[in-house]
Order: sequence, then structure tokens, then C-alpha cells
Amino acid sequence: MTQTQVGNYRWSIVALLFFATTINYMDRQVIGYLKPLFSKPPSEGGFGWTGTDFGNITTAFTFFYAGFTLLAGWIIDRIGTKLGLALSLMIWSVFGMLNAFCGSSVFNHAAVRSFFGLGEAGNFPASIKTVAEWFPKKERALATGIFNSGSNVGAMIAALVVPLIAYSVWFNGSIAGWQMAYLLTGAVGLIWLIFWFALYNPPSRLKKLSPAEYNYIHSDSTNATTGKITEEDKAKIPWFKLLRFAPTWSFVTGKFLTDGVWWFLLFWLPDYMSQQFHMEGHQIMLPLFTVYGVGILGSIFGGGFPMFFINRGMPVQRARMTAMLIIALFPILLIFTQYFGNVERFGDHAYIYALTVICIAAAAHQAWSANLFTTVSDMFPKKAVGSVTGIGGLMGGVGGAAVQQLQGRLSDHYKALGHITTAYNILFAVCGFVYVIAWIIMYFLLKNRRMVTL
Repeated sequence: MTQTQVGNYRWSIVALLFFATTINYMDRQVIGYLKPLFSKPPSEGGFGWTGTDFGNITTAFTFFYAGFTLLAGWIIDRIGTKLGLALSLMIWSVFGMLNAFCGSSVFNHAAVRSFFGLGEAGNFPASIKTVAEWFPKKERALATGIFNSGSNVGAMIAALVVPLIAYSVWFNGSIAGWQMAYLLTGAVGLIWLIFWFALYNPPSRLKKLSPAEYNYIHSDSTNATTGKITEEDKAKIPWFKLLRFAPTWSFVTGKFLTDGVWWFLLFWLPDYMSQQFHMEGHQIMLPLFTVYGVGILGSIFGGGFPMFFINRGMPVQRARMTAMLIIALFPILLIFTQYFGNVERFGDHAYIYALTVICIAAAAHQAWSANLFTTVSDMFPKKAVGSVTGIGGLMGGVGGAAVQQLQGRLSDHYKALGHITTAYNILFAVCGFVYVIAWIIMYFLLKNRRMVTL
């Protein structure tokens, strides 16, 4: 049966997930672009925040994001993806807008950002579960790569929009530019809800879905004799039971060790450009737009990379791990970031060389992430996907929080010594090697493992 005969409605669902993830990361990234402004002394229109202050705020967000991801996955496995993702987006949009009314208080920003994290926690468990419901295994990494690329698009949009709003003179009345940045980006998510409720339902309840496409979606989760979805895929699984299985710990390891790299790039890259190359406001827009744009290619092509091996007869699990090993080698280039970013050595072109290295690492991370998420639906029945994703998200957030705290303190320490670049040297080196370490651990946890039977 050809692709045309099967139908393509499932790709419309991926489009909805892509835009949700785009909004998710656009809202998340706002504070990163406002950090250079907030770090200025009050006499220059800022709040006088230190690196530790900023690190504490992003840690609060990361902590609550991580903690609730565990519960979010459990909830979504029970209430379903349609309501689960809608509730998540409503919560993060509202609290994203409320950040505009926090003033200069670090505590207020941290508190509101914490509730914002509670909402954002539902995006990936719901999206990964949706992909598992709507795609056969061989297409899941590609579908995940497509919606996951929204994280880059969201960061790109934030790179263009937030500095323009925050540093503009358009809003010089009772509402400051930085407040409008929070309000406008937060409001976008509420528009997405209209399309979500109009277009989405699970495959079993969507009348627009053809029988051919329905059967294709469930081609690797149905009984060959009856054609019906197995009882295993219908069963609700208590998440604590999932901790008994090695594939759960494989996913947890991958998330814990590598999620912090992306948090670092999201929240600290604008500050790096400001500290290292003395860029500010609109000067940061194009370089960071480029970094996140290249990341899109990594997400999409990385998600489809295992298909190269699968189409040549390699089993799915082996193909996935082979692709992830190759991907894990590219971030090692991060150890050369500061060498190429040396202005005395390379002059005005230094920032271009440094960003080239960061672009490669960002693309590699997104390719890794697309495949890492797909290991869950490779190894677990659909009803457990949200819960396992939530467990991994929890530990990914813990790793991310550790990175935020480490960089905040390193930044303040070495800035006081007059060597702020040393702080970034340390983080780039750490980020460069964690993927290979994660892959080695995952390899031994997944070696000769078959799909989990619950």
C-alpha cells in the first residue's frame, strides 16, 4: 500500500505538536534574553541581578519543571493527551504572562517561574505519548524530530522578538519593554488551543481518519490474527513499577546527563555572547537565531538518521544506538569553543568561529534528544510512555538544575577574579563529553533487551 493510500492525517498531528513545542520554548527562552538587561544596575534601567540570582531563578523553574514532569506523565497517561496538553499549555501561558508583574524581586520571579515550570512540564510527556499513539515505530523518531525541532524554532523566534520588544522605545509608558515581552509571548499559546481542540482526537475517536491509516498506525501494536490493539497497550501502569526495568534507567541516564547541556545553551548563551564578545540587545539576535536554526536540522535529520540503518536491515534498537553513538561524538567539539572565541587570536571573526562550534553541538543535541525520546516508545507499550517520559524528565530537570547552579556560581566567582571566560571554559568542557558517557551507560543497560512486557 502506498503512502497516498495510507493517508497523512498523522502528520497534521505532528504539526500541532510542533507549534506547541515552539510556543513552549519561546516562552521559556524569554528570561534568557532579558538577563543582560536585568543584570544592569538600577541606574541603567536594570535590576542589578548577579549571576547567582539569575541561576537561582532558572533553577527554581527547572526544579519545579523536573519535579512535576514525573506527575505530569502519570496524569497524562490517565486523562489522555488531548486534555493533558491543553491544560499544560494554559498553565504555562498564564504564568508566563504573570512574570510581567514581578518587578525587580528575585523571589517573585522565582516563584512565578516555578508555577510556569509546572505547566511546561506536560509538553514532552504529552507529545511523546501522542507520537506513540499516532505512529508505528519506524516513523516515531522522525515524527519526534519534527515536533522537537519546535524547541529551536521557539528559541529562534525569541531571539528575534524579545530583544526588539525589551530594548525598544515603543513601550515607555506604564508598561516596560521587558513586561511586554512576557505578555505578548505568553498570549500566543492561548491561540494554539483553538486549533488543538478543533483538530485533535485520539485515532480511535477521530472520524476524519481513514481505516487504512488507522491500521497503518497500529501495524506494530496489533494482534496479527484479530487486528485489535493488545490488552497490554490498554493497561494502565503504576509508574513506580517501571523503575524495575533497565530501559527506564537507560532513558533516565540519558536525560540526567545531557538535558543540562540544552538548558545551558538556552539560558546562558545570551549571557555568553554579552560577556565574551560584548554584544547586547539586537546584536545578539542574528548569532543566536543561527544557532537555534541549525539545531532544527539536527532535530529533523537526526530523528530520521536511524532509518538509514533500519532500511539496510538493522534491527530498530541497534540502529537507534548506532545513530546515537555517531551523534554523541560531535558535541566533543565544544572543548574548542573558547579557543576559537579568542578575540585576540581571531579578531572580529572570533564570535563566528565560536558560534560555528556551538551550532554543531546544538544540532547534535537535538538529534540526540529526538532519538533518546524515541527509545521510550521503542521499549515500552503505549500506555506507559507518558509515565516513563515523566520519570526521565524529572531526572533531566535535576541535571539541568545542577548546571544552572554550577554556571551561576562559576560566573560570579570568575567574574570577580576578572576571568569570566574561565567559567564558560569549564562548562563547555563538561557539556562536550557527557553524551559519550551517557551512551556507554545506555548501551550496557539496553544490550540484548527486548520490548518490556508489563
